[in-house]
Parts: sequence; structure tokens; C-alpha cells
Amino acid sequence: MLRITELKLPLDHSESQLQSAIIERLGIAAEALKSYTIFRRGYDARKRDSIALIYTLDVELANESAVLSRFQADPHVAQTPDTRYQHVAEAPKGLTMRPVVIGFGPCGLFAGLLLAEMGFRPIILERGKPVRERTKDTFGLWRRREFNPESNVQFGEGGAGTFSDGKLHTQIKDPHHYGRKVLTEFVKAGAPPEILYVSKPHIGTFRLVSMIEEMRGTIEALGGEIRFESRVEDVLIEDGAVRGVTLANGETIDTQHVVIAVGHSARDTFKMLYERGVYVEAKPFSIGFRIEHPQSLIDRCRFGKYAGHPLLGAADYKLVHHCKNGRSVYSFCMCPGGTVVAATSEPGHVVTNGMSQYSRNERNANSGIVVGITPDDYPGHPLAGIDLQRQLEKKAFELGGGTYDAPGQRVGDFLAGRASTQWGSVTPSYTPGVHLCDLSTALPAYAIEAFREALPAFDKKIPGFAMADAVLTGVETRTSSPVRIKRNEHYQSINTRGLFPAGEGAGYAGGIMSAAIDGIEVAEAVALSIVGISKK
Repeated sequence: MLRITELKLPLDHSESQLQSAIIERLGIAAEALKSYTIFRRGYDARKRDSIALIYTLDVELANESAVLSRFQADPHVAQTPDTRYQHVAEAPKGLTMRPVVIGFGPCGLFAGLLLAEMGFRPIILERGKPVRERTKDTFGLWRRREFNPESNVQFGEGGAGTFSDGKLHTQIKDPHHYGRKVLTEFVKAGAPPEILYVSKPHIGTFRLVSMIEEMRGTIEALGGEIRFESRVEDVLIEDGAVRGVTLANGETIDTQHVVIAVGHSARDTFKMLYERGVYVEAKPFSIGFRIEHPQSLIDRCRFGKYAGHPLLGAADYKLVHHCKNGRSVYSFCMCPGGTVVAATSEPGHVVTNGMSQYSRNERNANSGIVVGITPDDYPGHPLAGIDLQRQLEKKAFELGGGTYDAPGQRVGDFLAGRASTQWGSVTPSYTPGVHLCDLSTALPAYAIEAFREALPAFDKKIPGFAMADAVLTGVETRTSSPVRIKRNEHYQSINTRGLFPAGEGAGYAGGIMSAAIDGIEVAEAVALSIVGISKK
């Protein structure tokens, strides 16, 4: 088959117009086109009055070689690449010491799935509960202020991505098409098939729940073992190599291959690894607030007269501003038609995040508005970034009234430097609730200064972004891991053989898709290590 990229058509085109565009683009007779499939469909909304759909298509022709020879110098017509996934190894017969995967978020899920598919029968240890029980515990905080430190937005089957917008796109390079493997597995587990071709696929929380259960069943059917409420207390290391893990209940599991896929909030695990001598270093991350606007405002600004079009859905945005004080402020984890959610993993802390359902039909749009910080802002030991996170989250708990309510403020009051005393036309979506206050003390002064410069700048790109009634809710501190567990070219810790740092918590991913892809890559490295081959 041949692949055509960057084929542009009007938003409301017909199927016959698409076929005609293919025929015209390739300069062929109509009867030469045997079939076509959509590999990718996105949109170009830079001109709101003439929004266009942009296609990548795989076409089957009667005379493909002749047509391809005419387009050798055209980068937009080429042979369709083979995106089918091929396993790199097979478990040796009689394998007794099984690999262990710690964490069952997107990274651990795909590391476990790939190892199971290759016959290695992994043991997957998850400190939290199965996803449906975990959902009940999470709603306990949101609805009744009942917090479970081992079962919440951060910990439990599915990881933090379960309670998010469910975005399934990434900007990382993917030369081996691992992303296609991820999307294909999600569709097999019940995701809507459109995620295979829309340019910004997403699933949403409720659909993710049943999909994760389905994938768990697949891993178990292949010989994998998943243990919930099994927190790893220690990693046993002898002579610079992994020898096993010890659980909180005292049980020891012997193994020579451990995947650390714990997510960005497993602070006790980071501390344990650091104390055991595993090389850990501080890394940059970002801090800020959640901001909420009417979704209708974002739709009108992005899509104009096409706002509400079924092929466009709820509009998103991506913003960045470089401030005079040297800081950069940007939008993070934008959730169209979503809600702001309580995302703490420690008692006496308040953390915000964003979440959407598949429909994205809630009244508000929300995103993180965050400022980048570096280890220069939290000097000292490698875990100093965690200390800063905790400091800010405790402060937010206090500003919110000490009840897991979040501190909040209208944007107009924030820019004017006065505390808010009442809400306006935008009602905050965070539950249990939002306590009106002055957010100027919630973050370091350099961050507040940067936000007060960036919000009016963003308003020039999206008119109404700095509207007085928009809502700020604090604090957003879990944008990415504050540490990196450094690994070598074989995906192993640079000073601990058999330890495979992976995913977002180890500092090698950001979001569902990149974490899942990293899980695949690390699973391959584990498999090849067991069979005695180095991953290239």
C-alpha cells in the first residue's frame, strides 16, 4: 500500500470528495483506486472561518509500483510502513526466577503485558487496590473528605492516568511504532476504534476502568501474576545487583530483574532507593495552579462559527509565555469539558489535577498553568524537590481551611492582588470544595510574578483567558517526577544491575502514551537481559 500525508479537505466534505482528492493527488484513474483506510485525521484551525481536516491515508492501488516511481521526490507519498509489533525474545523453557514489575500504571501495565506475551510470567506488585475498589476510595475523598493514602488518584490499578483526560498522544519520537501497539491493545480492550486514527485521541476515566480490567485479565491468562495492596518496602541489593524485593507484609520475592514503574508520587520508594545507594538525581519539574473557563469560551475562540461541530469536539489549547524574570509559564494537561480533581497521595496535603470523561461535555475547561523550576530552586540533596512539593501542598491544605478543600481565587482578584470574597460566572468544579482566599502566598514569589505577567499575555492569544471570573485553584505540583533514577543504554540503573527504572516516576515519560511506550521498551530490555542479549 501507499501512504499519503497532508491531504487537506474542507471540514464538511463528503466521502466522494475524499475519494476524488486521493485520485487527483496521485494522478490516477478512478478505477485504479481499490481501497483506502484513514491512518490519521486531524484538523487545521488556524483560520477559524475555514477549518480544514488533514488526512494521512493508506491506499491500495492497481498499479502501486508505477505510481510510487512518479513520487520518489515527494515526501508526502511513500510506501506504507509496517507498524505491526514483533516481540524481541521468548522466555527460555524452565525459567524459574520471574521478573518483577513494581507499579501497575500505564508503564507497569505495558511492561507486564509485553513480558507476559513473551512468556516470562511477570509478577506485578501494586500498592493500591483494583481499579473499581480504588475508584470508590477516590470518590470517598471527593464526596466525603475520606482519604486513603494507599488508594487514591495516584495509587492503585491504572495509575494516575486513570483519573485524567485519558490523552493518548505524545510528542516523543517513536521510530519503532510502539505507540501503535499501545493503541491497538487499548482497542482490543474496549477503547473506541477512532483512537487509532484521530490526531489527538483520548478515552476518559470511566472507559479506562473497564479497559484496564480487560488488560489485567489478558496478563493473567498469559501467566502473569498481579498482586494488589502489595507495597514494596525494600529492594534487596548485593554487590551492585538486584537480588529480590521485600513487601510491607514481610514477604521476600527472589528475582534478578525489577522494573521500577511506580509513577511520580511514590515518594517513599524514591527515598528507599536513594538510601539503598541507587543513583537518584534531582530533575526539573513545574508548579502552579489549575485554571477554569467556560468551555464555550474556548470553543468560540478556537473554532469560531464551527464551535460545537461533532468532528471537532470540545476545543483545547496549548499556551506558553516567556517572562521577564526568566521563567516560562505554560499550560499543562489541558482538559476540555472536564473537572478539577483532588489528587493528593498524602494526608494533610492538597494537590490538584484535571480530568475529563470521553464525552468532554462538562461546563468548564481546565488546565494547569505552571511555571518551570529547576534544582537550582531547591538545592541540596536529590530528594529536595519532593521536600518543596510537600511544603507547597501543606500550605495549600492550610489555605483551603484544613478540610481537603482547595484554596481558590478569581483571576481578576489574583491579578489585582486582593483576596476573593465571592465567585462570579464561573463555578469551580473541584470537590470536596474550594475555599476563597488570596493565592499570592501559595507559591514562591517568582511564580506569582510570572503568572501575573503570563495571564494577560495568554489573553491576547485567547480573548477572555484573563477574564475576571475565571477560577484559579491550587496547587498543581505533580506535573512530573522531581527525581530521575538514571539508567544506562541497556535501560538499567547506572549503578545497580537488574534494576530497570521506567516511566514517569523514574523521569523517563510524561503522560499515558509515553509511559506505556517506555514500559514496552523496558520490557524488551528485561527480556533480552534474561536471555543474554543486549538491547540495541
